Amino acid sequence: MCRVPIRGEYGAMTNSVYTPQATKKLYRSRTDKMLAGVAGGWAAYLGVDAAILRIALVAGVFFTAGFAIPVYVAAWLLTPERPGES
Repeated sequence: MCRVPIRGEYGAMTNSVYTPQATKKLYRSRTDKMLAGVAGGWAAYLGVDAAILRIALVAGVFFTAGFAIPVYVAAWLLTPERPGES
């Protein structure tokens, strides 16, 4: 005979309310920037150190024969700057 779990027991379904997390938005950084703030903004969005992304970008320039440069420029033009004080 199969026993049906009672509410609150292990494995029982609960009526928890779904609370969505705040949506993260991608911006260029105003403070953590070397050139245009693209790496700083992406680092904040991804939760990694900006130096890692900058090293990856420089390596990408060499490994892709310069293709990463127009990608960086496109990210510069398409990613909005973080709103706030300048």
